[in-house]
Amino acid sequence: MPDPASPDPDPDPETARLLAEQTAEAMFSRDAASKLIDLKLASVRPGYSRLTMLVRPDMVNGHHICHGGYLFTLADSAFAYACNSYNRNTVASACHIDFLTPAREGELLEAECEERSLAGRTGVYDTTIRNARGKVVALFRGKSYRIAGEVIAGLEAEDSEPGASSSAARQGPDAVEGNPQ
Repeated sequence: MPDPASPDPDPDPETARLLAEQTAEAMFSRDAASKLIDLKLASVRPGYSRLTMLVRPDMVNGHHICHGGYLFTLADSAFAYACNSYNRNTVASACHIDFLTPAREGELLEAECEERSLAGRTGVYDTTIRNARGKVVALFRGKSYRIAGEVIAGLEAEDSEPGASSSAARQGPDAVEGNPQ
Protein backbone atom coordinates (compact mmCIF):
# COMPACT_ATOMS: atom_id res chain seq x y z
CA MET A 1 0.00 0.00 0.00
CA PRO A 2 1.43 3.41 -0.93
CA ASP A 3 2.43 5.78 1.85
CA PRO A 4 -0.20 8.58 1.86
CA ALA A 5 2.35 10.95 3.39
CA SER A 6 4.69 10.66 0.39
CA PRO A 7 4.17 12.07 -3.09
CA ASP A 8 2.70 9.85 -5.80
CA PRO A 9 5.57 7.47 -6.64
CA ASP A 10 4.63 7.30 -10.35
CA PRO A 11 3.26 10.69 -11.39
CA ASP A 12 3.15 11.63 -15.05
CA PRO A 13 6.43 13.58 -15.49
CA GLU A 14 4.81 16.49 -17.33
CA THR A 15 2.02 16.78 -14.75
CA ALA A 16 4.56 16.66 -11.91
CA ARG A 17 6.70 19.36 -13.56
CA LEU A 18 3.68 21.61 -14.11
CA LEU A 19 2.60 21.13 -10.49
CA ALA A 20 6.10 22.07 -9.29
CA GLU A 21 6.05 25.20 -11.46
CA GLN A 22 2.57 26.25 -10.30
CA THR A 23 3.55 25.67 -6.69
CA ALA A 24 6.73 27.72 -7.06
CA GLU A 25 4.83 30.59 -8.72
CA ALA A 26 2.27 30.59 -5.89
CA MET A 27 4.99 30.54 -3.23
CA PHE A 28 7.02 33.27 -4.92
CA SER A 29 3.98 35.53 -5.22
CA ARG A 30 3.85 35.75 -1.41
CA ASP A 31 7.57 35.35 -0.61
CA ALA A 32 8.52 38.82 0.62
CA ALA A 33 11.99 37.72 1.80
CA SER A 34 13.02 36.37 -1.60
CA LYS A 35 11.68 39.47 -3.33
CA LEU A 36 13.52 41.76 -0.90
CA ILE A 37 16.89 40.40 -2.00
CA ASP A 38 15.86 40.00 -5.67
CA LEU A 39 16.09 36.21 -5.86
CA LYS A 40 15.18 34.84 -9.27
CA LEU A 41 13.63 31.41 -9.73
CA ALA A 42 15.49 29.93 -12.70
CA SER A 43 14.15 26.37 -12.69
CA VAL A 44 11.95 24.06 -10.66
CA ARG A 45 10.77 20.47 -10.98
CA PRO A 46 9.78 17.83 -8.42
CA GLY A 47 12.41 17.76 -5.67
CA TYR A 48 14.62 20.33 -7.41
CA SER A 49 15.07 24.07 -7.75
CA ARG A 50 17.63 26.54 -9.05
CA LEU A 51 17.69 30.19 -7.96
CA THR A 52 20.01 33.10 -8.67
CA MET A 53 21.00 36.16 -6.67
CA LEU A 54 23.16 39.13 -7.61
CA VAL A 55 25.36 40.25 -4.70
CA ARG A 56 24.41 43.91 -4.25
CA PRO A 57 26.44 46.58 -2.41
CA ASP A 58 24.02 46.42 0.54
CA MET A 59 24.72 42.67 0.94
CA VAL A 60 28.43 42.92 1.73
CA ASN A 61 29.82 42.88 5.25
CA GLY A 62 32.79 44.63 6.88
CA HIS A 63 35.19 42.32 5.01
CA HIS A 64 33.78 43.44 1.63
CA ILE A 65 32.32 39.99 0.95
CA CYS A 66 28.73 38.78 0.82
CA HIS A 67 27.28 38.47 4.31
CA GLY A 68 26.69 34.83 5.25
CA GLY A 69 23.07 35.58 6.13
CA TYR A 70 22.32 36.38 2.49
CA LEU A 71 24.02 33.18 1.36
CA PHE A 72 21.99 31.22 3.90
CA THR A 73 18.80 32.92 2.69
CA LEU A 74 19.59 32.03 -0.93
CA ALA A 75 20.28 28.39 -0.03
CA ASP A 76 17.28 28.14 2.29
CA SER A 77 14.99 29.58 -0.36
CA ALA A 78 16.22 27.07 -2.95
CA PHE A 79 15.55 24.36 -0.35
CA ALA A 80 12.04 25.71 0.24
CA TYR A 81 11.12 25.67 -3.45
CA ALA A 82 12.49 22.14 -3.91
CA CYS A 83 10.81 20.58 -0.88
CA ASN A 84 7.45 22.30 -1.54
CA SER A 85 7.46 21.30 -5.23
CA TYR A 86 4.89 18.56 -4.59
CA ASN A 87 2.33 21.18 -3.45
CA ARG A 88 2.46 19.96 0.13
CA ASN A 89 3.24 22.49 2.86
CA THR A 90 6.76 21.66 3.99
CA VAL A 91 9.05 23.50 6.39
CA ALA A 92 12.65 23.16 7.55
CA SER A 93 13.28 21.08 10.65
CA ALA A 94 17.07 21.57 10.56
CA CYS A 95 19.67 23.22 8.32
CA HIS A 96 23.43 23.44 8.14
CA ILE A 97 25.66 25.53 5.88
CA ASP A 98 29.38 25.51 5.16
CA PHE A 99 30.87 28.68 3.68
CA LEU A 100 33.73 27.67 1.39
CA THR A 101 34.62 30.63 -0.83
CA PRO A 102 33.79 34.33 -0.40
CA ALA A 103 31.25 35.85 -2.77
CA ARG A 104 31.96 39.40 -3.90
CA GLU A 105 29.84 42.40 -4.70
CA GLY A 106 28.57 42.20 -8.28
CA GLU A 107 28.83 38.40 -8.51
CA LEU A 108 25.85 36.44 -9.77
CA LEU A 109 25.34 33.40 -7.55
CA GLU A 110 23.38 30.27 -8.40
CA ALA A 111 21.85 27.96 -5.80
CA GLU A 112 20.92 24.49 -6.98
CA CYS A 113 18.92 22.30 -4.61
CA GLU A 114 18.36 18.58 -5.04
CA GLU A 115 16.27 16.13 -3.07
CA ARG A 116 18.38 13.33 -1.60
CA SER A 117 15.73 11.45 0.37
CA LEU A 118 11.96 11.68 0.85
CA ALA A 119 10.09 9.26 3.08
CA GLY A 120 6.80 9.94 4.80
CA ARG A 121 6.82 13.48 6.17
CA THR A 122 10.60 13.99 6.14
CA GLY A 123 13.13 14.78 3.46
CA VAL A 124 16.79 15.66 3.03
CA TYR A 125 17.90 18.24 0.46
CA ASP A 126 21.33 19.51 -0.58
CA THR A 127 21.90 22.99 -1.97
CA THR A 128 25.12 24.06 -3.66
CA ILE A 129 25.80 27.76 -4.22
CA ARG A 130 28.23 28.55 -7.04
CA ASN A 131 29.59 31.77 -8.47
CA ALA A 132 29.54 32.54 -12.22
CA ARG A 133 32.92 30.79 -12.63
CA GLY A 134 31.42 27.58 -11.21
CA LYS A 135 33.38 27.76 -7.96
CA VAL A 136 31.46 26.41 -4.94
CA VAL A 137 30.72 29.23 -2.51
CA ALA A 138 28.66 27.28 0.03
CA LEU A 139 27.15 23.87 0.73
CA PHE A 140 23.82 23.66 2.57
CA ARG A 141 21.89 20.64 3.82
CA GLY A 142 18.28 21.02 4.85
CA LYS A 143 15.99 18.54 6.53
CA SER A 144 12.31 19.03 5.77
CA TYR A 145 9.10 18.19 7.57
CA ARG A 146 5.73 18.17 5.86
CA ILE A 147 2.95 19.90 7.77
CA ALA A 148 -0.78 20.04 7.09
CA GLY A 149 -2.15 21.58 3.94
CA GLU A 150 -1.14 22.48 0.44
CA VAL A 151 0.72 25.43 -1.04
CA ILE A 152 -2.13 25.84 -3.54
CA ALA A 153 -5.19 24.82 -1.51
CA GLY A 154 -7.57 22.38 -3.18
CA LEU A 155 -5.29 21.49 -6.09
CA GLU A 156 -4.91 17.93 -4.79
CA ALA A 157 -8.37 17.65 -3.25
CA GLU A 158 -8.36 13.92 -2.53
CA ASP A 159 -4.73 13.68 -1.44
CA SER A 160 -4.98 14.25 2.31
CA GLU A 161 -3.91 11.76 4.94
CA PRO A 162 -6.36 9.07 6.05
CA GLY A 163 -8.63 10.34 8.80
CA ALA A 164 -7.78 14.00 8.19
CA SER A 165 -10.74 16.30 7.84
CA SER A 166 -11.02 18.26 4.64
CA SER A 167 -10.57 21.52 6.54
CA ALA A 168 -7.31 20.27 8.07
CA ALA A 169 -6.07 19.24 4.65
CA ARG A 170 -6.89 22.68 3.25
CA GLN A 171 -5.05 24.88 5.74
CA GLY A 172 -3.14 27.69 4.11
CA PRO A 173 0.57 28.36 3.79
CA ASP A 174 0.92 29.83 7.29
CA ALA A 175 -0.61 26.87 9.10
CA VAL A 176 1.62 24.84 11.38
CA GLU A 177 0.74 21.99 13.65
CA GLY A 178 -1.02 23.30 16.73
CA ASN A 179 -1.54 26.70 15.08
CA PRO A 180 -4.43 26.41 12.59
CA GLN A 181 -5.51 29.45 10.64
